[in-house]
Amino acid sequence: MNLDSANARTAPFSAEERAAIEEQLERVLENRHFNHSRRFPAFLRFVVTRTLDGDTDQLKERTLGVEIFGRPADYDTSSDPIVRVTAAEIRKRIAQYYQEPGHEQEPRITMEVGSYVPQFALPSTAQVGSPHDVRTAGAPSLPLAATEAEAGVPVAPVAQRPASAKTRQPLRSLWRPAVLALAVLFVAAGLVASWRSIHTSPIEFFWGPILSSQDPVSFCIVEQRNFSGLAVDADDPSKQIINKTEMYTVNLQDAAAVVNISGVLHAGGKKYTLKATDSTTMSDVSAGPTIFIGAFDNPWTMRLTHGLRFRFGNDPQFTHEWIYDSSRPGPPQWFTQRPADESVNDYREYALIARFVDPDTGQPTIIVAGIGQASTRAAGEFLANPSGLAQLQRLAPHDGRKNLEAVLSTQIIDGQAGEAKVEAAYFW
Repeated sequence: MNLDSANARTAPFSAEERAAIEEQLERVLENRHFNHSRRFPAFLRFVVTRTLDGDTDQLKERTLGVEIFGRPADYDTSSDPIVRVTAAEIRKRIAQYYQEPGHEQEPRITMEVGSYVPQFALPSTAQVGSPHDVRTAGAPSLPLAATEAEAGVPVAPVAQRPASAKTRQPLRSLWRPAVLALAVLFVAAGLVASWRSIHTSPIEFFWGPILSSQDPVSFCIVEQRNFSGLAVDADDPSKQIINKTEMYTVNLQDAAAVVNISGVLHAGGKKYTLKATDSTTMSDVSAGPTIFIGAFDNPWTMRLTHGLRFRFGNDPQFTHEWIYDSSRPGPPQWFTQRPADESVNDYREYALIARFVDPDTGQPTIIVAGIGQASTRAAGEFLANPSGLAQLQRLAPHDGRKNLEAVLSTQIIDGQAGEAKVEAAYFW
């Protein structure tokens, strides 16, 4: 079978070609580069299916935005680059997939820059190699006539290729030692993986996905709009002049959380930028890992945590705010009653921290958010403190689950937060 590029074909794909492409698509989507996202598999499956159906004329940016991402038909593609950003990330992930050992002989799915129409091809090595080589590499089982015959290799029935007794005997004698050796290797690999997970430092345990990312890191923080109405006369400091000036400030507790976390990033050689919530766009959060600071005053945090197990809640008057476990019925376990608690000046407050891959962007996402400002600061200190993160690490399973979420508690005395501790954690 010869799978030419989709753009160069005018005839429909044969049933055999379509089956091979669809099988390869599922193989790619099951790989670790795609199986943790909903957006990337949906996009790739859509364009591949439309191409196989011969509907490549529909694979335009606006159409994809409407069909895949639910954008309105008249949306502005220049200010909302979701299709271009997604396609660029898919091209990168496809390249990473085919760079991994074991995929060399598989049918290739590619998408050239500037086009949303995928192309399909068989590697030249698969056409000249034996069909046994192709199948053991994980490619779909292709008819002999479609591989050997096209490469000019005579195709003989299986009965004409008997293995002699001399060749069969060594294989039989080596079979058990080979299986035993493979079993030993698997056990050793498991022990090494377990040892690494146990001996990973608390900082590496939580911040590893961020520090190892090749993409830039950004903080998404809340800016407060204020007006300054005072100025001092340079010639006569005793004179004050009203000079109304618009200013944007950051809450001191949020800033403290940023300072603590930025120390971890700096120690790991990671650069970062600061973005205000109002100016943060989908393109920004798709460009690299993002750390969201604050809860109720940060709409990004509220939107991202809405689908998590642990979530924020409040009454209409904001006299009661809480974090609750959405998997459990009944009243919330972790709540603050304002302003009653603040008047006592000695109360328990709660924060939520999370690290997960956002299914819409495919990027690592960090949430650092307290019910109040002091607990947000406590959460930032917790994430920069190895002894704090060690609490979370001890609760983590060793089965490869990488996303996590935790509820923290801290005692607030005279407006200052104490050391945070883990109340509950969830891993997926």
